[in-house]
Amino acid sequence: MALRKFKPVTAGTRWRIGNAYAEVTTNVPEQSLVEPKKRTGGRNSSGHLSMRYRGGGHKKKYRIVDFKRNKKDIKATVVSIEYDPNRTAFIALLNYADGEKRYIIAPQGLQVGATVESGDNVAPEIGNALQLKNMPLGTNVHNIEMQPGQGGKLSRSAGSSAQLTNKEEKYAVLKMPSGELRKILINCYATVGVASNSDHSLQSMGKAGRNRWKGIKPRNRGVAMNPVDHPMGGGEGKASGGQPRSRNGQYSRGLKTRTKGKGSDKLIIQRKNGSKITK
Repeated sequence: MALRKFKPVTAGTRWRIGNAYAEVTTNVPEQSLVEPKKRTGGRNSSGHLSMRYRGGGHKKKYRIVDFKRNKKDIKATVVSIEYDPNRTAFIALLNYADGEKRYIIAPQGLQVGATVESGDNVAPEIGNALQLKNMPLGTNVHNIEMQPGQGGKLSRSAGSSAQLTNKEEKYAVLKMPSGELRKILINCYATVGVASNSDHSLQSMGKAGRNRWKGIKPRNRGVAMNPVDHPMGGGEGKASGGQPRSRNGQYSRGLKTRTKGKGSDKLIIQRKNGSKITK
């Protein structure tokens, strides 16, 4: 993909680095795959504010994306590559041979007019979905299932992918985007390729108003609050807040938040920091 750097004709464009959307081919979604999306404004079912710094923003509609890829052994043609406001990666509209249309997460390099397929005996080519046991070692995959038939859960964001490093009797070993080595059941489905829009992390908003369009309100620092409002608040002058922590007192650096003895610990061979999982 290509980034677009703006001329500083205004204060908001001085630091803005945006997406050129060179891969996107249309700005009109498929109406049969679109449904309304209600905004919560950070409120729960009682109307109480449960998540701060949310509200406003542009109206969105949800694109129904096929994460399961369960339409097997039927070839589909890529009709368009589209922007999805609900995720960082682009999505691709597929037109199947029987006339059905579905959205999938677009892999990097997938072109309009290309043919993709899902099934047990398809070739491990970009955009095809197949079981991990049928892929060669070293293949980059995204939209990875954790349980067969569940639908893709892992590596769905822009530019992410996992690498198939080994196969065992029951499990495939994947190197995750974090660097973690993890076992996944070998009959789980995954899509070949790297998720599109890999330069997403290099974009710069340029001004606070662009975050307001996304429904993100200004976030107040804990050290600027009073002691009654935040553990890091209070103090004389420009006092630091001490150990960084959340509003509820949970430490933000070094505290392990993963549940001890979690069932999937046995599937993790190596953590992202290189440490082994102790049994």
